Amino acid sequence: MNATTIAPRAVASRRVAPTRATPLVLLGAGNVGSAFLARLERLRPGLRLVAVANSRACVHGPRGLEPATARDLLCGSGGSREALAANSTRQGLGKASRLPPLPQVLSDGGIVIDATASDAVAAHHPRWLAAGLAVASANKAGLGEGLARWRRIDAHAARYGDSATVGAGLPLLRTLRGLREGGDRILGIAGVLSGTLAWLLERYDGTRSFAELVQQARALGLTEPDPRVDLSGFDVRRKLLILARAAGVSLEARDVSVAPLLPVGATEGAFDATALTAFEPSLRAAYASARRHGQRLRFVARLRADGRASVGLEALALDDPLAQGSGCDNRVALWSCRYRAQPLLIQGPGAGAEVTAAALLDDVLRLRAH
Repeated sequence: MNATTIAPRAVASRRVAPTRATPLVLLGAGNVGSAFLARLERLRPGLRLVAVANSRACVHGPRGLEPATARDLLCGSGGSREALAANSTRQGLGKASRLPPLPQVLSDGGIVIDATASDAVAAHHPRWLAAGLAVASANKAGLGEGLARWRRIDAHAARYGDSATVGAGLPLLRTLRGLREGGDRILGIAGVLSGTLAWLLERYDGTRSFAELVQQARALGLTEPDPRVDLSGFDVRRKLLILARAAGVSLEARDVSVAPLLPVGATEGAFDATALTAFEPSLRAAYASARRHGQRLRFVARLRADGRASVGLEALALDDPLAQGSGCDNRVALWSCRYRAQPLLIQGPGAGAEVTAAALLDDVLRLRAH
């Protein structure tokens, strides 16, 4: 693995003066998208929602949609195009079908909000930015996959909101960028980056099956739509890649060593929680060993000073900074020339629709007058 350094970007300021009625398109109306719409409805921040779409259909109202109405039309009908078309007609909205090309929908400029987990959607981010649109994303596939895509997005960094991609809005990315812009050099990163896995491992004590805990986390909306994205370590890998690149280290996905929680073969076909029973004996043994040695199990991402990166289950001493925290907390330690002897520690909720939606709206408000 050849880790190279990315030159610090010349970014003046990410804060800009707001304008009125900036048009928005929301992609994804699941847990995060619905929470975003509820927040938009409650706060009324002077934005104009013109379209909401999921993988099946969309509601499009060029003059503006009420967030609650759009959510009810898209989700309350089960997402069928026939029901959406009928309901949209009654509401006096545009025809509900597939979403037109976004540069056409936002011909006078605006913001695309990606609340999906789709790589296919993320592949459009560079094109939308190149067309002059702004993008606020909770989708980690934009910045956390191929380095070429990351570079195409980073070329338009002033019009890209990524606070919700890592840590659900915790000040991780802006801290890394602020340190670099101030002349510091990042020497290492270590963190519990999955609120989902933090929640699961905190509750696992061998008395309840891990499969049962995963099902509970899924019901609470703490996992990705397919929990295997969390359990495979791929979601954490994406987050580590985003942090590493913000820190100036140009890693590709293949440069990150991943030790997944999933048993072999569990990534095939539709998700079935019962397949996790094959993992139970090894997890129970790891838990018993950690407890015997006065340690806690955590799923940890690490970027070392030599550029090596890894993701996997670790048994940590009880006084280790990453062994602390509770619930869905993310905990990230940053070492730099400024914080060499003792790392800078950032902690807070790292999963959940509400905090992620709040981070998305924060980015939208910063971007609305780009």
